Amino acid sequence: MTTSPPAATPAPLTCVLVANRGEIARRVFRTCREAGLATVAVHSDADTRAPHVREADTAVRLPGDAPADTYLRGDLVVKAALDAGADAVHPGYGFLSENAAFAAAVTDAGLTWIGPPPAAIEAMASKTRAKELMAAAGVPLLAPVDPALATEAELPLLVKAAAGGGGRGMRIVEQLDALEGELGAARAEAAAAFGDGEVFVEPYVVGGRHVEVQILADAHGTVWTLGTRDCSLQRRHQKVIEEAPAPGLPDALRHTLHEAAAQAARAIGYRGAGTVEFLVSADGRAHFLEMNTRLQVEHPVTEEIYRLDLVALQLSVARGEPLDAAPPQPRGHAVEARLYAEDPAAGWQPQTGTLHRLSVPGAVRLDSGVTDGDTVTAHYDPMLAKVIAWAPTRTEAVRKLAHALERARIHGPVTNRDLLVRSLRHPEFSAATGLDTGFYERHLAALTTRDTARAARERLAALAAALADAHGRSRFGGFRNVPSQPQSKSYAGDGGDAATHEIRYRIDRAGLHADDFPGARLLDLAADRVVLEVDGLRREFTVARYGDRIHTDTATGAHAFTALPRFPDPTARAEPGSLLAPMPGTVIRIAPGLAEGAAVEAGQPLLWLEAMKMEHKITAPAAGTLASLPVTAGAQVEVGTLLAVVAD
Repeated sequence: MTTSPPAATPAPLTCVLVANRGEIARRVFRTCREAGLATVAVHSDADTRAPHVREADTAVRLPGDAPADTYLRGDLVVKAALDAGADAVHPGYGFLSENAAFAAAVTDAGLTWIGPPPAAIEAMASKTRAKELMAAAGVPLLAPVDPALATEAELPLLVKAAAGGGGRGMRIVEQLDALEGELGAARAEAAAAFGDGEVFVEPYVVGGRHVEVQILADAHGTVWTLGTRDCSLQRRHQKVIEEAPAPGLPDALRHTLHEAAAQAARAIGYRGAGTVEFLVSADGRAHFLEMNTRLQVEHPVTEEIYRLDLVALQLSVARGEPLDAAPPQPRGHAVEARLYAEDPAAGWQPQTGTLHRLSVPGAVRLDSGVTDGDTVTAHYDPMLAKVIAWAPTRTEAVRKLAHALERARIHGPVTNRDLLVRSLRHPEFSAATGLDTGFYERHLAALTTRDTARAARERLAALAAALADAHGRSRFGGFRNVPSQPQSKSYAGDGGDAATHEIRYRIDRAGLHADDFPGARLLDLAADRVVLEVDGLRREFTVARYGDRIHTDTATGAHAFTALPRFPDPTARAEPGSLLAPMPGTVIRIAPGLAEGAAVEAGQPLLWLEAMKMEHKITAPAAGTLASLPVTAGAQVEVGTLLAVVAD
């Protein structure tokens, strides 16, 4: 077992460069400001006006937009730190945060690395080598499967990339004859994402929970284990809702997890903040997954229950200062929801555009990478913000978070906000009986389906939008200036399950007459506010318009619409069988051997798009002939770009 490195001489820190962007850069800057440290940001051209750039004391441009040309260029980041007079580098999470060569380059340049030793990063960089090391240290883990010898009895299997994370290069195999193809696909995705195509195979644990332990270690031999977190609610193997402590774990299992995490840290001479991740099977056994040698996205829930600033502690450890003998005692419960610019009802497609407003009410913590007026681009991860609620009990924390999200004002691209609210209120989650990685496989359809009650609320919101729109466009405003002749307005709702609403109404001396709303009364009207009485209940709507986009916010949820033109453009129709880009992105590969004139089957993969760090498969809508393939690998496309045409 590797022993801890000798205690370092305390390093003076006066100015910190954050080798990252978005939410985590802003998070680190916040602690640096509180500690009286100067800050340096780096930014791509796409991020020139980003909040983390505006908030730093100094900013250094990394020319280009793509991560490979900017945030992943360790040489440029080190040069930026030296040029800006920084004496330390904090890597954040993602990008270069777990790159041992970058960590070594930082220290070789005479800068303080606010992270673990390069050797510790290297030890955990490959999941296959990390598992070998953990097995030697006595940490429980799943036995690997030789794909050449795999049998039906071992199904289902999980193919995983040895490098990187975030769910990339990961495939679930349920049929043995699909294993070879999934191995090839995982290798290709891993090579494109991490520059390393190595993959491995292990059993896929059905009904398993993703539970992790936050650790913090200093240079003096002290290792803290800061409780557990449950991160089981995931989409595409990426976390959506996290909480601390992980509910419902027996004391013996918690002890096992803490001990295994501490063993893992000591085995590699770890220093700084890190996370040891486990898969807990339905029978209550824990299996080591990997160790993240950095700060996690979900670190706020641990901070909330321990009343700690983990970034401040990272700075302290980097200066060579010792930790206390033991951490403080935890209290209460914290839950975090990741707010993504994506549409869960349309295959989690990422969304882009202007974020006009982001406001979350209540006594919750908001860690965001964007502010009002920022543009959400296709270059980076679609996470807009993290919303964190703490309360004395889990029930209270979950209720508090759902309440805040429901009343948040989020004006801009489609988000997963409604899914988050409905997930938090789902009986399985509320009772902590359905905490496993298959939650969305079981419930996504129901959670994203517009039920009768929601459809009725959405149609009422469309009526409010039409009334506010007519009032705002009237010359003088006021009741008397709303036309008394019948009016008609059509709106398309948001999301993959969007409905179209044709609103017909008129207002005369007797009041409001609206189709489908018999007895509805208009109590108050302004361009940004509508108050209606329906079935004896008073409903108030706040209305905001941005071009043809309308957002209505109420106490029971929010709705967004696109105003439809009265006379649609007849030239806007695509040729039958056309496949259009559902998002801006990059064509990263074409199916092998695919060419115009080829016969294709329904559902056959044709090409793959990459947008916001995620791959999206474009498939043939029906059997036929590939009549056109106007794009090539590497092509940049916008929403609506013609990708292919499949003819009957």
